[in-house]
Amino acid sequence: MNLRELAKRHLPYPVKQGFKYIYSAIPPRFRYDKVFRETYNFLQESQWWSREKLEEYQMQQLSRLLYHVYENVPYYRRVFEERGLKPKDIQDFDDLRKLPYLTKAIIRENLSDLIARNYPKSRIECVTSGGSTGIPLGFCWERGVTDSKEHAFITTLWNRVGFKIGDRCVILRGNVAQLACKGKFWGYDPLKKDLILSSYHMTDEILPNYIGKIREFRPDFIQAYPSAITILARFMKKNNIEPFPTVKAILCASENLYPWQRELLEEVMKCRVCSFYGHVERAALAGECEYSSYYHIFPEYGYLELIGSDGNEVTRDRETGEVIATGFNNFATPFIRYKTMDLGVFSTKKCRCGRQYQLLERIEGRLQELIVTKAGRLISMTAINMHSDVFDNIKQFQFYQDKKGEVIFYVVKKNTYTKRDTEYMKGELYKKLGDDMKLEIRFVDHIPRTRSGKYRFLIQKLPMEFGESDKFRKNF
Repeated sequence: MNLRELAKRHLPYPVKQGFKYIYSAIPPRFRYDKVFRETYNFLQESQWWSREKLEEYQMQQLSRLLYHVYENVPYYRRVFEERGLKPKDIQDFDDLRKLPYLTKAIIRENLSDLIARNYPKSRIECVTSGGSTGIPLGFCWERGVTDSKEHAFITTLWNRVGFKIGDRCVILRGNVAQLACKGKFWGYDPLKKDLILSSYHMTDEILPNYIGKIREFRPDFIQAYPSAITILARFMKKNNIEPFPTVKAILCASENLYPWQRELLEEVMKCRVCSFYGHVERAALAGECEYSSYYHIFPEYGYLELIGSDGNEVTRDRETGEVIATGFNNFATPFIRYKTMDLGVFSTKKCRCGRQYQLLERIEGRLQELIVTKAGRLISMTAINMHSDVFDNIKQFQFYQDKKGEVIFYVVKKNTYTKRDTEYMKGELYKKLGDDMKLEIRFVDHIPRTRSGKYRFLIQKLPMEFGESDKFRKNF
């Protein structure tokens, strides 16, 4: 067992910190494994390939994946045989549509048959998604490969806004500091040079301490869940607190970044806000670049389809579709034509960064992040601008829906909240929701986070399928 593995183990805090300090003394070029280094070096070259060369690479990876699943994954062997297909019958991306979608329900019902038989238990690790639909999803990664490749892709993405391995970062991503039980809600990770702040303790009483720690630490970047950094930004705006002068960019991940959040962060932090789209399933990845906030889809990571509500591939500018993902980086539990339940907005533009990547104008979020009106309209959280004076006297808020055409809006009030705020807020929300919605406002003392520390603006309990009904008309 090497030092890095020891540093990750569940050891007493002082011992674990000691191993991290020792390991951090090793130069970065020796600290990262072969898979990371090879993937990272490959991406430094491939990101500048022509569109033709990228598509050729994708077809090579797709062919390799299809032959693998046919020989080693029982579920996909059945799928091929039921359709009278062999891997050689899929010669281009259009042929891939001969295979059915992979849904979360199929994964849950067939997990044992989705794990590749040529992978011994020692080469796989079981993981679970956050379960934003209410039911966690379990599957497997290839140990020492899937995660290292992911790290190389994310590092390459963040390089675009100046990030370098070894830069000092503040982390606000669902972490709980090791000594939080003793009233210390922050900690230092010498291995990554990170100041870790607990996102579970972001109260008005604790936030001034966080701000002081950040100023003292002088970070190059802040890595954060959008919901967590938004709490900090709102506090700073309310109290006229100056931004952190050393921070080059806010690196947002793991939640959808809504336009109103980006607007608030840029206003308060006075720096670039950079986001990417990905998921634990490791089947699709897209991120921003040096010049724009468009999401550049990584063709080296997998093959992404955007399917509209009519079941056809989206090709028109600013048209919305569901992300269907085929990943190249996990052969232990392969995901082919996986229905992510994430919605993206297609773009026909070319970015001046020069990368020949397909673009998404934005990520709308998950289907579970849409409100359904009585008439069947789908209202995205993108359409509801929380960065306005309507919400000045609110600490936290969350929508909840379990009946079509009805939504509950939970509110945690500030001391300055009055009845006038209720009427103002209700009037502005009805402008967004429309006349075919019933809105009920309920006041609560606290809104809980998810198991992974994320903050959800909508708890959607209705079954959601994109394009299932002609009544489901978009209102983005």
